[in-house]
Amino acid sequence: MPVIKSAKKKLRQDKRREKVNNLLREAVRDAVREAEKKKTVEKVKKAVKLIDKAVKKRLLHKNKAARIKSKLSKLVKSVKTTVKSTAKKKTARKK
Repeated sequence: MPVIKSAKKKLRQDKRREKVNNLLREAVRDAVREAEKKKTVEKVKKAVKLIDKAVKKRLLHKNKAARIKSKLSKLVKSVKTTVKSTAKKKTARKK
């Protein structure tokens, strides 16, 4: 345990920051899992927003964030193409 007054204050600050950082890390993790599960544009946007916040606070490395965001955008692209292809099939049957 710290003895000096400034060291005690630093310890209090660090504990407070650790709690906030852990909440943000957990939120990012949950949002990414939710986006991978549901594969909707809204879920991906929410995850990307949280990832960007984490990078700004230096909780995630920017390259790791880019990798995760790329993975999420690929999920959305695949969903969009399947929706378009099923729509084309339905219109083709009507003719």
